[in-house]
Amino acid sequence: MLDVRRLRLLCDLDRLGTIAAVAQARSYTASAVSQQLSALEREAGIALLERTGRRVTFTAAGQVLLRQASRVLAALEETDAALAAVRTGPAGPLRIGAFPTAVRTLLPPALVALGRAHPALELMVTEVDPAHVPAALRERRLDVGLLNDYDVAPGDVDDDLGSVPLLDETVFLAVPAGSGCDSLAAAAGQPWILASEGTLCHEVTVRACAAHGYTPRVRHRADDFVTVLALVGAGQGVSLVPELAAAAPPATVRLIALPLRRRTRIAFRRGAANHPAITALLDFFRADPVEHRGGGPADGGDG
Repeated sequence: MLDVRRLRLLCDLDRLGTIAAVAQARSYTASAVSQQLSALEREAGIALLERTGRRVTFTAAGQVLLRQASRVLAALEETDAALAAVRTGPAGPLRIGAFPTAVRTLLPPALVALGRAHPALELMVTEVDPAHVPAALRERRLDVGLLNDYDVAPGDVDDDLGSVPLLDETVFLAVPAGSGCDSLAAAAGQPWILASEGTLCHEVTVRACAAHGYTPRVRHRADDFVTVLALVGAGQGVSLVPELAAAAPPATVRLIALPLRRRTRIAFRRGAANHPAITALLDFFRADPVEHRGGGPADGGDG
């Protein structure tokens, strides 16, 4: 019988590329990961990996097992969801990971409504950068998480994750109210307020400006949109701000709608969509779409 935990390590290796990366993601030693993969090969009765120095590649048998492992893990999620529906309905922990603006604007109504409708649910929210959500789902630190991407930085949900759309937003160019800047092209000569390097917000700004032939000249760096809008209002530069974070800008800020969209999705492990706790959350947003409720005040940074 093949060990499910070892199958997860095999999928991790395919996704991350090296045993060292798998060890880091799982908080194991590289030696422990190697030993577990060797044990999986003994269980399978055939070589799954080819090792050349520090390089590891999948054999034909390894590729076959990898495809089957993804199906097995999804089937286990489906089984767990089906049993939970029979056993308890919406109950127990539901760990939600979301970027800060969503935590402050989208989730509070959901938490209140779900708490009233399903008091046996243990709702737990953690602020998580969207870039870290997939790993947190795979490692079972989260049950659902919010992902987002932009027209200029599209993203795909991996095969081992599922998702449903939540929100589609306009992205604005925020400029000082007295500024003559009225477009992204005209902002080429302006100082910019950018998010930290390595975040999606930073990458989106760089790509959007590059499409107009320039690199933004950075004056300030800030990840919190309240701070960003305050700096813009103080005449310190311009910035890109998604609609959810721009519902109540300072009077000294002018927002210019751009032909740029940000899309947010609710993601979960493949096979888990019918778990009663996850279904309850999805049903709330289907019954009360975000677009009909509107966003809350500008608050937080989304990476």
